[in-house]
Amino acid sequence: MSNDVSNQADFSYDSARDAAGPPVRVTIYGGDAGVRAQIAADLGEAGFRSIDGGSVAALIDGPVALLGNVKVVHCPADGPHGLDGAMLDGLKMLDTRVARAGAKLIAATNLAGLDDVFAVLDQSAPQILVSPSRAERLIAVGRVMGEAVAARVREMGEEDRVALLRLSQQVEAIAHSLDRISHTAPPSKGAGALGEMKRDFHPQESAHGFGEARRQAALPDPRMVRQIIANRQARGQFFDPALFGDPAWDMLLDLTAAHGEGAQVSVTSLCIAAGVPATTALRWLTQMVESGIFMRVPDPADKRRAFIALSDKAITAMAGYFAQLRTPVELAA
Repeated sequence: MSNDVSNQADFSYDSARDAAGPPVRVTIYGGDAGVRAQIAADLGEAGFRSIDGGSVAALIDGPVALLGNVKVVHCPADGPHGLDGAMLDGLKMLDTRVARAGAKLIAATNLAGLDDVFAVLDQSAPQILVSPSRAERLIAVGRVMGEAVAARVREMGEEDRVALLRLSQQVEAIAHSLDRISHTAPPSKGAGALGEMKRDFHPQESAHGFGEARRQAALPDPRMVRQIIANRQARGQFFDPALFGDPAWDMLLDLTAAHGEGAQVSVTSLCIAAGVPATTALRWLTQMVESGIFMRVPDPADKRRAFIALSDKAITAMAGYFAQLRTPVELAA
C-alpha cells in the first residue's frame, strides 16, 4: 500500500461522546510512523481508542505484554522479494502473542508481501488485507470488534457507502455459499456457520449412486483444465469481467490443474487466478481453508512460506464433477 495517504478520500466521523471511548483499544504497529498516525487518526475520528505500538521489528526486543484488544499491523513489502527477516520475526512474535492472549489481529500488506504474511501468521486467525483503503481498514476493525462502522460515519461518499454495503454482503455471501458447499448442519445458536464447519467438508453423495464413482474417478488431464480456465478468461474480451466473478470456482480449477501438473501454488498466485481484487480472493481462500476444501502446505525448504492445495475430499469432489459432465470436458466452464 502506498505510504502517501493524502490522495485518498477524506472521511469525517462522529467522535465518541464518552471521553474515555469504547472499552476496546487498538494497538497499531508498522515501520512507517506516518501511516501509523493516519490509522490512529481515522480510528480516533470513528470513536476508537488507539495506541501506537511502534515498529514490528521492535517487538523482538520489546516487552512481552501487549496493550490493546485488537492489533492492526501495517506490513507491506518494500520490494518484489517479500518481507525482510526482521519484519518476519516480529510478525511471528506478534502472531504468537495475539493467539495466546485471545486478541484479534488485522494485517495490512501488499501483493508482494502476501505470501510471507499468510505463511507467518498461522496461529492468530488474522484478517489479512491487501493494499486496503482507509475505509477498508476501519471496516475490518469494526468487524472484529463486532460493531458497525457505518453507525459512526457522518460524512462518507456514496461510492464508499456502496462499497461498505457490498463488503458486508460479500461476507454473508461467502458464508452462505460455503454452507451449501460443505453440506453441514445448521450452526448452534451464537456460533458462526463457518466456525462450525472447519475441516468438515464432505463431497455430496448422490441418490443415483454417483458417490462411489466419484471416489474412483480421476482428475482430467491438467491441459484440459487449463483450457477451461483460458475459455473462462476469454469472456473478458467481449464482456465486462465483473459479470463473471466466481473466485471460488476459479481457484478450484487452478488448484485442480496444478495438482495434475505436480505444481505448488502460492497464495499470491491463487489470488491472481481468482480474477478478483486480492483482498476479496484472500477472504474466499481463507474461508475455504477453514472449511476443509483447501489446505495449507508448509514449504519444507522455507518455514516462512506456505502453499495452498486441494484437500483429499475436494479432489474427490472435483474428480466426480468432471466424471459426470455430459459435454466434452474442454467445453466445460
